[in-house]
Amino acid sequence: MKTVIMAGGRGTRIASLNAEVPKPMIRIDGKPIFEYQMECLKKHNLTDIILVIGHLGNIIEEFFGNSGQYGVYITYVREDVPLGTAGALYYMKDIITDDFLLINGDIIFDVDFSLFLAAHRRNHSLATIFTHPNSHPYDSGIIVADKDRFVTKWLTKEEERKWYKNRVNAGMHILSPTILKRFEIPEKKDLDRDILKPLIAERQLSVYDSPEYVKDMGTPDRYYSVEQDIKSGLTAKRNLSVKQKAIFLDRDGTVNKYVGFLKSIDDLVLLDGVSEAIKMINKSGYLAIIITNQPVIARGEVSWEELTEIHNKMETLLGNEGAYIDDIFCCPHHPDRGYAGERTVYKKVCDCRKPKPGLILQAAKKYNIDLHESWMVGDSFSDMEAGRNAGCNIAYVGTENVKDILAASNLLECIRKIFEKVEIK
Repeated sequence: MKTVIMAGGRGTRIASLNAEVPKPMIRIDGKPIFEYQMECLKKHNLTDIILVIGHLGNIIEEFFGNSGQYGVYITYVREDVPLGTAGALYYMKDIITDDFLLINGDIIFDVDFSLFLAAHRRNHSLATIFTHPNSHPYDSGIIVADKDRFVTKWLTKEEERKWYKNRVNAGMHILSPTILKRFEIPEKKDLDRDILKPLIAERQLSVYDSPEYVKDMGTPDRYYSVEQDIKSGLTAKRNLSVKQKAIFLDRDGTVNKYVGFLKSIDDLVLLDGVSEAIKMINKSGYLAIIITNQPVIARGEVSWEELTEIHNKMETLLGNEGAYIDDIFCCPHHPDRGYAGERTVYKKVCDCRKPKPGLILQAAKKYNIDLHESWMVGDSFSDMEAGRNAGCNIAYVGTENVKDILAASNLLECIRKIFEKVEIK
């Protein structure tokens, strides 16, 4: 599979770091951004690279040449006139005949591309975009997808939005060569607005959602954050080909205030310190995953749409504070019958309702998680038992006296204690 990297832009926001070189040549911990990209691509046998260059592009070409020394082969496409974020794809019409990877030139990533490609082929769509949660969704475009992974909405940061799932476009895409037929002349085009968004109405734009490391250096602050992640080894640790570690979090009473069966979105209120605690998890290399029993579905008291909106509110509130959840696993079942309006399809004994470990095991399979290196954190006996049954370490949040368990009065204190125990600063 060929990889196209768009590296022709001026990078005006990050120019304060080094305005004398193009974005891909800005160094992080001694190496150009493009070198990090090549290393990850080569690791996954993606060695056929087409590099679109423009502003100061000669610097890239002179430095890397055909990159035989890096074990890849580079073809250069020069934009003599800036063509936006997609216009240069016109020049690929006679070069590319199969699905291809399209990457922004200012991102650092370490992902398992075999999983991304497999998802694209399952989707049978013209384009699949890599989505993930980030720490600043409030100033990012939000991607909304249905249960079949097809995009239904693409909300720009300027559009009004209230509660939303924290999922943004990471700047990586797999496209069908059929897309290239839509380029009739070499003219300025915007990838998102002119190429990808029109595919939504055609039901030809899908998502691959992953917690793997993908970050842009659009601003100096983000640049320094990425530099720290590279030095700490966090970027490589998040690749799903590597065993992951997770902190599984109960929802009610651990993340948000306990109100009994939470039926109204107005009753969802985050507990004090939760955002800071989850930010600590995000920065640690552990995945932050919610594991929650929601019998209100089986009892007919909340619809799936209402539960989704409740979780969207939770993700929005966390995102406003720079924190994010990597995934939510929910059990909708309840074994007892006799409730008015109950949904009989969910009235059963299952393997996913805590204290059974089914949801944790599902998460472990999906994200290649080492359960013995992971933690289940909650405020109830069923949370503790679910963690034990899955083979996790366990931690209790609450005011009851418990023995032989790591315990704290709130989530922030609990996460601090866990990280002291596993020696994460």
